[in-house]
Amino acid sequence: MTLAAVALFAFALLLNAGTPGPSVAALVAQVLTRGPRVVLPFLAAMWIGEAAWLAAAVAGLSVLAEEVHFAFVAVKWAGVAYLAWLAVGLWRSEPEAETAASAPPTSSWRLFATGLAITLGNPKIMVFYVALLPTLIDVRAMGFGDWALLTAVQIAVMAFVDLSWVGVAGRARAFLTSPRALRLTRRASALAMGGAAAAIAARA
Repeated sequence: MTLAAVALFAFALLLNAGTPGPSVAALVAQVLTRGPRVVLPFLAAMWIGEAAWLAAAVAGLSVLAEEVHFAFVAVKWAGVAYLAWLAVGLWRSEPEAETAASAPPTSSWRLFATGLAITLGNPKIMVFYVALLPTLIDVRAMGFGDWALLTAVQIAVMAFVDLSWVGVAGRARAFLTSPRALRLTRRASALAMGGAAAAIAARA
C-alpha cells in the first residue's frame, strides 16, 4: 500500500467525519449537556466503532454484513431508541436548581454503549467503509501491517475531528451559566439528539 493511498484514505475520512451528521450532532449534544471531560467514554466508543467497520471492510466482511443485516438493523434501532429517550429526558429537565457544571447523571458504560450503538448503526459510516473504502484502496491486497497503519491513521483523523467539535461545544458551554441559558442549551441538545435519531432512522 502506497503513501498516496493512505493520504487518499485520510482525506476521504476527514471529509466524511468532518461533515456534520448524526454522530457529530449526538457528540455536540452530549458536550453541551455534560461537559467535555464526561464524554470521553462516548468518544472512545465512536473510535472503536469506526475501527470495527474498517476491520470488517479489510477482512472482506461486507458479504457477512449482508447476511446478518438484521443484527445491524437491531443495533441501529437500539441506538435510535436510546437517542430519542435522551432527547425527551433533556427536553423535560428543569435546570433552575442546577449549576452549569451539573447534568443528569449518566454512567460511563451507558455513554460508551450509546456511542458504540450510534457508530455501528449509522448508515453514513456503514456506506463509507463497506461501499466507498474498497473504491479507494484495494482491500484484498492489504496485509496486517497495512491494516494497522490505516487504523492508526483512522484514529488520528477521528481524534482530530471529534476533539475539534468537543472544543467548540465546550467553549460554547462555558458561557452558558444562567438558568435560562441552561434551559435553552438542554432544549438545543434535545433537538440535536432527536435530529440524530431521526437521521439514523431515515437512512436505509
